Amino acid sequence: MTNSIKLSKRLSKVASYLPEGALFADIGSDHAYLPCYVCLHDNTAKAIAGELNVGPYNSAVDTVNQHELSKVIEVRLGNGLQILNKGEVRQLVIAGIGGPLIKTILDEGIQKLDGVERIIAQPNIDAGNVRKWFYENGFTITNEAILEESGHIYEIVVADKNAAANPFEADDLEKQLLFGPLLLKEKTEVFFYKWKTEYEKLQRVIDQMNKATIKNDKKIQQFQKELKWMKEVLMNEK
Repeated sequence: MTNSIKLSKRLSKVASYLPEGALFADIGSDHAYLPCYVCLHDNTAKAIAGELNVGPYNSAVDTVNQHELSKVIEVRLGNGLQILNKGEVRQLVIAGIGGPLIKTILDEGIQKLDGVERIIAQPNIDAGNVRKWFYENGFTITNEAILEESGHIYEIVVADKNAAANPFEADDLEKQLLFGPLLLKEKTEVFFYKWKTEYEKLQRVIDQMNKATIKNDKKIQQFQKELKWMKEVLMNEK
């Protein structure tokens, strides 16, 4: 048995948003590394690790047993939030999958969110979809982070239930959902790098769509609007 786990930079940042004494679920737990790390560093924390498929489930069970944490971490096999009982956890982690899938998991399991005070989401793509879900379902974005690791850029969005603060400005809600209301204020070096790359990619997509025999004018207009926002943001680079 080893009493330490080394998390990736990405998962270490996710873990930092869990409070002391967390009672949380990690959906799609990837060998249960995150729950094990948290519970090894906080003997008052407890966790549920959820896995959809048998192979990852068995790997998670092995990790928990290896670290002698079976009394504080339960590994469950099932789809999304269906593994949870209502009111069973106070925090929820969903990391390492796409924003649209995170949104689907939250939509399909919304009845299981009673008692959940904080959701920590780390979408690999389309974080705007997750922000929009939070905005429409009574969760307030209280923290955001953007980081680079091994050539990939990751965004983390933390939302609390019925928090008093509102991170959104009165205008341009759609723009703030795309970039992140807090990231848009901080504008780190990684933030600018991400949106320079996204600007170039979107410009190429628009060029290709304009050459198509049958054009999707509505989609092109939306992309052009986003391209304009990106250009405005990039013009303010420090």
